[in-house]
Amino acid sequence: MSVKLTGAKKLITDIEKHIGKLKMQQLSDIALKKGAEVFVRELKSQFESFKDTGATIDEITISEPLWLSGARTIKIHWKGPKDRYRIIHLNEFGTVKNPNPEGKGAIARAMRNAEKKYRDTIKRVIKEGI
Repeated sequence: MSVKLTGAKKLITDIEKHIGKLKMQQLSDIALKKGAEVFVRELKSQFESFKDTGATIDEITISEPLWLSGARTIKIHWKGPKDRYRIIHLNEFGTVKNPNPEGKGAIARAMRNAEKKYRDTIKRVIKEGI
């Protein structure tokens, strides 16, 4: 299922004319940060179900906004002393020896569960900023 959004470029151009490009980027950065916080809360709640030491939850990190392929983006990754980034994909997809680990699909579930809240947060922050 796909959705085609028409008029988005014109809407963005109109908003940029109204408030300016710099203000628009600052506003989008704030919205991205708030949306990322919503997603991270859901991600942490999904990881609670198979929590062992809690290192995976503790090492969830939100990057600063950056340009990626022409779009403003925030990355959510794992960074910390326990190097959990090395095994996150094993929990998400399984391995040959353990094809169905306890936390299999936790990131995908978190993305699915947080999608509406994420979009609502982005809309609310942009409305408040304009």
